[in-house]
Amino acid sequence: MGYIKWAFILTFWIVLAALLHYTLPQHDIVRITDSYERRIDPGANSLFWASPETDKDGAVINRDVFFIQTRRAGGDVMVYRNEDTGWGWPPYFKFDTANLQAEAVDLRSTAENPQWVAIKHYGWRNEFLSIFPNAISMRPVAGPDVRIIPWTTIIVLILLIAAFWAIYVRWRRFRRARIDPVLTDVGQGFESVGDDIALKRGRLRRWWHRRKSG
Repeated sequence: MGYIKWAFILTFWIVLAALLHYTLPQHDIVRITDSYERRIDPGANSLFWASPETDKDGAVINRDVFFIQTRRAGGDVMVYRNEDTGWGWPPYFKFDTANLQAEAVDLRSTAENPQWVAIKHYGWRNEFLSIFPNAISMRPVAGPDVRIIPWTTIIVLILLIAAFWAIYVRWRRFRRARIDPVLTDVGQGFESVGDDIALKRGRLRRWWHRRKSG
């Protein structure tokens, strides 16, 4: 039973950590090399795209999506998608996809004359599953070594920790005030019943011995 409890707790925290890592904003310092538009047909990985439109039969409609190609300071390639989040999840309320694509085009640069850009995004990049992080905003920075403090992530994590701590404290108080006394009464009831049974058994044995002796 203990293994099941800890497995459930571990699974809960792993899922929560993965959800936060995917959803919370991150910043990359990159050099934009190109941008393009491609028609995508969400399939098994539709969960990692913005909420798709569907036809009257419920089928997912393929659509055109903007992409931004970049290189990091070490030379690694990173490709971002550029989709509106609208009023859905995650709650970035992004409606300026076309404007952001225009900014990306304007900030393109070469390796000989680089223009470094801080791209704020959420999501993961996975080549095997064709998953791309979604760019939220961008701004030029002085160089690839610029340090950006993720204030939004810090604030959200602090609020979550405070919320979990408040729930935990109230749960402990509720358990001490309501659940523990009931469990104590139940345990004492079982002990009382056990004592009564043991007393009756003792009387029965003594009666049986007296009968055999008589």
